[in-house]
Amino acid sequence: MKAGIVGLPNVGKSTLFNALTNAGALAANYPFATIDPNVGVVPIPDQRLDIIGEHIATQKVIPAVLELVDIAGLVRGASKGEGKGNAFLGHIRDVDAIIQVVRCFEKAPGGEEITHVDGTVDPIRDIMTIEQELILSDLQTCESAHAKAQRAARGNDREAKARLGAIEKIQPALEDGRPARSVEITDPDQIRALKGLGLISMKPVLYLANVSDDDVNGRGPLAARVRDHAATVGAEMVPVCAKIESELSELDAEDKLEMLGDMGMDEPALNKLAHAAYKLLGYQSYFTAGEKEIRAWTIPRGCKAPQAAGVIHTDFEKGFIRVEVYSVADLQEHKTEKAIKEAGKMRVEGKDYTMQDSDICHFLFNV
Repeated sequence: MKAGIVGLPNVGKSTLFNALTNAGALAANYPFATIDPNVGVVPIPDQRLDIIGEHIATQKVIPAVLELVDIAGLVRGASKGEGKGNAFLGHIRDVDAIIQVVRCFEKAPGGEEITHVDGTVDPIRDIMTIEQELILSDLQTCESAHAKAQRAARGNDREAKARLGAIEKIQPALEDGRPARSVEITDPDQIRALKGLGLISMKPVLYLANVSDDDVNGRGPLAARVRDHAATVGAEMVPVCAKIESELSELDAEDKLEMLGDMGMDEPALNKLAHAAYKLLGYQSYFTAGEKEIRAWTIPRGCKAPQAAGVIHTDFEKGFIRVEVYSVADLQEHKTEKAIKEAGKMRVEGKDYTMQDSDICHFLFNV
């Protein structure tokens, strides 16, 4: 799961990226990695891993991960190459979701004045600035692809016809200032064709409302506007204070819990961000557990067992035979796999099994 963090200048984007990825570096049992100066891999907190670890002895515990990409700063005109526009648009095409950091504070903690690029603080204006740049970039993509698809479609090319049909549905929306995701596409061929176009405004969006340290739960009027906007467009919103997250990222577990309590927070922003990203993208987790490792794997909701096995290795999907499966709740109740089998709770499922959140699996395959 890969998400790009975007935002206008002076909204706290890089501060949050550094805090979140540093928090990941301090998390237990997962080797934090900086793939690139602007890419970090952080673990997704999951209490179910702790539950499994209480009952199954293992050498290591590996959570699912969220790859965060700190996308080059965006300014108005990025779609035309202004600022670092070309780098911005190039990086953002590769992510699964867009996380937009939105400034929801007038002054920085401590009263420091931080000049907004547009002179005043208006989170909805900021949201629309970035949205419009993505829409304009996609409009250029569609205009360029339209003529090519038209020519290919005359030759009875099925893929080209599907691409042309999809473009002709989406382009009017883009011209009207609406994102590609606002257009419902149900034809399977057109859906596949759209993936090849790499439209940025098709990607789901999560808003990180960067709030002041006296509004950590985002109840103030600026954050409320972002929350209302997110609900209107079917997005997710998470309030976060960059200053607090920076401080939390440097603390050990005990001190972190104490600070969270003092601030009236139930969990760090990374936890909330991970859960919101999972919800936004329609993901869930299943687990494998044994002596070598306990591990969480990320799959789409509705995923069948062979495809879930393929997340571990493509050979698992190709040679899938069956899966032995039980739930985290079964393990909590019966304590051991032996007891789960004796209680008749260890199920054997085939290729048509739809994976459930919290499944613990042993895949059988033959290559």
